[in-house]
This record gives sequence, C-alpha cells and structure tokens, in this order.
Amino acid sequence: MGKSANRILGFDIARALAILGMVIVNYKISMDAEGNGPDWLVTLTGILEGRASAIFVILAGIGISLSTKKARLKSTSSKEYRKMIWRRSLFLFVLGILLMLMQWSADILHYYAFYMFIASFFIVASSRKLILTVVIIVLTSQTFQLLFNYEYGWNTTFEKYEMFWTWKGFISNLFFNGYHPIFPWVAFLLFGMWLGRVDLQNPRIQQKFMTVSLITLFLTEATSYVFIKLSESAVGIEVALYLFDTKPMPPSLLYMISSTSSAIILILLCVMISEKWRSSTVTQALVYTGQLALTLYVGHFLVLAVFFMFGGLAENTLTFAVTIAVIFFILSTFLSTWWRKAFKRGPIEALMRKISG
Repeated sequence: MGKSANRILGFDIARALAILGMVIVNYKISMDAEGNGPDWLVTLTGILEGRASAIFVILAGIGISLSTKKARLKSTSSKEYRKMIWRRSLFLFVLGILLMLMQWSADILHYYAFYMFIASFFIVASSRKLILTVVIIVLTSQTFQLLFNYEYGWNTTFEKYEMFWTWKGFISNLFFNGYHPIFPWVAFLLFGMWLGRVDLQNPRIQQKFMTVSLITLFLTEATSYVFIKLSESAVGIEVALYLFDTKPMPPSLLYMISSTSSAIILILLCVMISEKWRSSTVTQALVYTGQLALTLYVGHFLVLAVFFMFGGLAENTLTFAVTIAVIFFILSTFLSTWWRKAFKRGPIEALMRKISG
C-alpha cells in the first residue's frame, strides 16, 4: 500500500467521504436539482451544504500541522516550510483560476491558496495564538456581515458573482461574500492546524472531543432554530435566517460552530474506523480515494463540463443528481485504488509536488 505505519488513515477516509458530500452538493446545484426531489433527500442534501468543504479545509490544516511538526517542536527553521507552502498556494491559485475561466464559479482552490498563504505565518505559533486568531476571524466576519452589503457583486438570483473579474468584486468575493471567503473560512484551516497538534488516536481524547462536539452541535442547531423562530415576527424570515441559520451562505457564527463540530465528529469516527479495520479492502479503497482528493476535485468538474456540453445541466431531479454523484464516487474509489497501486500520488498531486517541492 506504500504507506507509513504511523499514518493516520482516518484523515484520508474523512477526506474521501468529504469528496462524496462535496460532489453531491455541487451536482445538486449545478444540475438545477435543488428542492426537486423527495423531502427526505432534500433535507439530507441540505445538511451537507458547506459541511463537506469545511471538512476539507480543517483536514488541510491538520495536514499542514503534521507536515511542519519538526519546525514547531525541534526549533528547526520554518523558512523552507513557509516557502513550500507559498509555492503550493501559487499552484492552487493558478489551477483554481483556470477552473473559474472554464466557468466553474464555485471553485474553492483559489480560496485555498490564500488560506494556506495565511497559515504559513502560523507554523510555529502557539496553540493559544491559533485559537485566539480563529475567534478574532470569526467575530470579524460576523461584524462584516452586519455592516456590509452581502449581496454586493451577485446577480439577482444569487447564482452568479457577476463582478468577480473586477478588482473591487474580486476583493469582496475573496474576503467577504464569495462561496468560501477568507473571513471566516481561513478559521477552519487555522483550527485544523490546532487540531493537528492533538493526539486524536488517544481513546480518552477521542471520547472527550466526541462528547463535546456532539453536545455543541446539538446546542448550536437548537439555538439556531429557537433564535429564528423568536426573531422571525420582528425582523422577517429572511433577516432571521441571515443572522441565525447554519447554512454556509452567509457563514454566520452559528454556522462556523456547527460545521466545526460536525467535522470533528466525522473525522473522529473515521479515525476510529481506520484503527479497527485498518487492513480491510474498503478502508484501503477509501484511503486511496482521499489521497487523490485534488485530482478528483478537478475530475468532478470535468464530468459536469461533459454534461454541460450535451445540455444535461438543466432541470434535473435531485434523485438524478445524487445518483450521478454516487456513481462518480464509486468509480473514483476503483480508479484511485488502481492508480495508487501503480503510483505514489495522484496525477495533479504529483504535478503540484514536482513544482512546489
């Protein structure tokens, strides 16, 4: 399998499952299938919105923390690590902009580039500083949402950011009201860097984090529901949802807490599963799939491009969109397994490593 015995396979599994969630959400939206299905499926796919992407970003933070552990613990110079992250950030930015030019308006890679660039300055930061920065970023984002026009740059249906290719629109999209703006999304990455310093293979820590996350998730969702109900009559349902919903747009304080909690729960479950069934065929297939996440991200867009060429993105049912997403994921597990048995990294992952070191 070509993996280290010390590698925490649960992170790769979590990344694989996040791919599935991301593809379902993106296909649902791109195929114009939102709400066009049975209630249970509408609810299920709605829950996934913004959460799969949050898992990806938190896992990226964990990865940075683990890969730069030597610089943090052994007082090794962080300069080379920082340069490596900058090169990878540039690679992801260029790749993301290329996807944007190919009409993939929901791209997250160009945002990732800036998250990683910012994170490079926190490689050796104390855990306390990381958490404090996370809190400041989230509160600053909440303040922005109260002070500024969140609809700026979007078309009337909120489906396309029309001003993306202007300087003012690009800055607003990047920092404030895009799909995954720096405020507050970089907080996920910094929190992941903090989480990467925790021994998540320790049963006692697993139990503690799982309990706290479950309670926090329940309380946050309950708070969201109650606040929306209490404020609806006074400010209207749209304003109530804007302030207190746990959907990703806008990324409210409650959304950030809820998504972080659900991400921790999934990551911990994957770590536990990987420890119990480390050598199973399914575990290995999911691990391989998670290791090719960047390639599969680009691949899932190319599938959408094919549908677009043949006019298959208009007025589909939610069942159809989810079925295509699941088929893509299943095929991805087989192709990833085949590829990883022959090569150490995925094609785009290998290209990024070759360019950035």
